[in-house]
Amino acid sequence: ARGNIEDVARLNVEDFDALLLPGGFGAAKNLTDFAVSGAECSINTHVAQACRAFANANKPAGYLCIAPVIIPMIYEHGVKGTIGNDDATAAAFHQMGGEHVECNVDEYVFDEKHNVLSTPAYMLAQNISQAASGIDKLVSKLVEIA
Repeated sequence: ARGNIEDVARLNVEDFDALLLPGGFGAAKNLTDFAVSGAECSINTHVAQACRAFANANKPAGYLCIAPVIIPMIYEHGVKGTIGNDDATAAAFHQMGGEHVECNVDEYVFDEKHNVLSTPAYMLAQNISQAASGIDKLVSKLVEIA
């Protein structure tokens, strides 16, 4: 790791305006076990506590790529989010209690009730510029509402 990295277990939500959770295989294998367990997955205790702290404080949170599978584990039943258009992952999202919304790579889904945003990024992107288009829009909105 580079930079001044701190343990997420010591995160104080009052020190932050918003949460941004990148995706990638680490989110599906290390932050959760979604890669192995699908809809029956669990989430790392400290990651769950951090995400719930933002949800409980009604602070905005953004989830990228595969990280949106975490959303139904944090927010109440019916929370909206996206992983793009993969049928199996969308079905798992729904089975976990979320409402999956199909989304293009260059867009994002904003559940205003829960103050949570998501974008498919590399769940759909064929290159970095495609991923960047949706991520940039999500981050701009996240900063705007923070």
